[in-house]
Amino acid sequence: MYKTTDYIRRGLRMANNFLLPSRKKVSTLMFYGTTLCDSRCKHCNVWAKRPAEHLPKEKIVEMMRSRCISKDTSVGLEGGEFLLHPKAEEILQWFVANHPNFDILSNCLKPEKLIETVRKYTPKRLYVSLDGGKETYEFMRGKDGYDKVIQVVEACKDLVPMSLMFTLSPYNSFADMEHVVGLALKYGIDVRIGIYNNIDFFDTTDRAHTQANDTFAADLRGRIPANVQETSENIDFLYLYDEWKNKRLKLNCYSIYDSLVIHPNGDVPICQNLDVKLGNVFEKSLDEIFNSKETRKIQNQYARTCNACWINFHRKYDIVLLRTLEGFLPKRLIELFYGKYQWTADRKMTYKQVIR
Repeated sequence: MYKTTDYIRRGLRMANNFLLPSRKKVSTLMFYGTTLCDSRCKHCNVWAKRPAEHLPKEKIVEMMRSRCISKDTSVGLEGGEFLLHPKAEEILQWFVANHPNFDILSNCLKPEKLIETVRKYTPKRLYVSLDGGKETYEFMRGKDGYDKVIQVVEACKDLVPMSLMFTLSPYNSFADMEHVVGLALKYGIDVRIGIYNNIDFFDTTDRAHTQANDTFAADLRGRIPANVQETSENIDFLYLYDEWKNKRLKLNCYSIYDSLVIHPNGDVPICQNLDVKLGNVFEKSLDEIFNSKETRKIQNQYARTCNACWINFHRKYDIVLLRTLEGFLPKRLIELFYGKYQWTADRKMTYKQVIR
């Protein structure tokens, strides 16, 4: 799904952001375009937000014309369910004409509409949510949508690069993970595995990373299904979870220097996990928010001190960055510019020694 050149380009943007902190560029920009959602997920309560909020098309276009946005900025369109945005068609038309580097994220509950959208607008990638088999899907998401996901996969897998998005949560199991990974391997598509976190925007309720249920009991690594080994982008994220949860792993969080999410009400949080706002795009421009002195101060504070989440959107970046650097440089040399870090309780251990 992702090529070496994708990581190289992001690495170059990160170098630019460190060298020119007042002229940083955004690598990944996620628009939570609407709170409208036709699902009823247990692990996310966006669908219950009232009144519904929509990020206006005009504001999205304005942000996309910011100096901090480049043609290489990867944009994600999600919600809620993005296709329920009242101006979804107009927004997609603008992106096709002006910034084709965009992805669509969907629950697939309106499969015909999504398939038509993919054929008409051809996003760079399509991400579809699938958290288990048919029974688990209905229990976890409150709708009978499993067959609709399969319908979309079969119709779109040869049209655009696709990812199945699986979230290990208190509401599903490792058997569900094995099932979803098996489907991805069967259809020859990518799969991305995340772990349930308490995210403010999603109004999550059950506390994440506790021992209260079997899903998050000790030794997650020992229960990972064998077929996950065939998905190279997931195995280390899962293997390292136990190290992080037990406070043995400590990584800086540098994704906050080049990744942003925008909420439907215009809020720009520092990340998906913390309830720390950098600003609001209805009050200041995206450039003013992202490259202000105050933002730089906040980013510098949290980048080197925060180890509070295990969210794929943020933590995967540092895993990839460090495992790549360790392929060329000794750990002690990397720490001279990255800062102190450790994969496990023994600070001397390298990525390969921990993951093997």
